[in-house]
Amino acid sequence: MSLPYDVKVFQACQRLDSKIVTINGIGDDLVATDESGVEISLDKTALEAEIKKIQAELDAVKYQEDRRGAYPFIGDQLDYIYHNGIDKWKTDIVDPVKAKYPKPS
Repeated sequence: MSLPYDVKVFQACQRLDSKIVTINGIGDDLVATDESGVEISLDKTALEAEIKKIQAELDAVKYQEDRRGAYPFIGDQLDYIYHNGIDKWKTDIVDPVKAKYPKPS
């Protein structure tokens, strides 16, 4: 799953301080505020580390998104199973997708 950079920044801010409800600006001009509009200061180093952590978490499950898009529609798969059997479905449809998008170890 990929997320826009600003969404990752917001998630990282919330992980660092759960009171944060809005962010404005970018980089050194980033301003985070709570629900009352009170500015909350952030450690930029911790924020960048948290953004990298979020990206690593997304990268770890990217194969799932890739596989989801590669499989045929469920109705087509069920039809294939009906006409060819479950073993043929596994070897013809499932295994090639898993080989193309392997689960990271």
